[in-house]
Amino acid sequence: MTDPCRTFRKLAQANRLANARLHLACAHLDPAELTAPRPAFFGSIQKTLNHILMVDRFYLNALLGRALNRADLDEATFCPDLATLSAWQAASDEALLAHVESLTPDSLVQIVAIDRGARIQHDRRDDVLSHLFQHQTHHRGQVHGLLSATSVKPPQLDEFIVGDDAAARAEDMGRLGWSEADLMR
Repeated sequence: MTDPCRTFRKLAQANRLANARLHLACAHLDPAELTAPRPAFFGSIQKTLNHILMVDRFYLNALLGRALNRADLDEATFCPDLATLSAWQAASDEALLAHVESLTPDSLVQIVAIDRGARIQHDRRDDVLSHLFQHQTHHRGQVHGLLSATSVKPPQLDEFIVGDDAAARAEDMGRLGWSEADLMR
């Protein structure tokens, strides 16, 4: 029988790996390049990365059954530097991965109450997770495109799920202390 939680676990792992690779590439930017105005929805690479973290925190908070935490969201939105942001993103990614690791097929269909301040949204956990992973991928793609106009080559961001890509992700896996067995289970 297929484990319906496996897909979400792999997406959480791919998210962690892609964010780590993207932040490593951005660390090679001059701080002025990181914050320079760019033709993008959030206006700069830094602000787009901040947005990814803010939304990750928002949905993770809801997935864990917590009330809206505006201070936590503001902290992410206005993070002033990449080093801090990278540490916070890594912690968020690890928390999301831990949450996904704890799921069962029954918990995937549970309704999550998402506190939006003025209202409470109710959606299935698997739908919320699917939305979150799509959101992350969408905005990482924007940062990837923005990096194309800088001195830093955009990194490959899609070598994290299939077995054939093992060699391409080996260095990233080593940095995180992960094995192929962890990723492919």
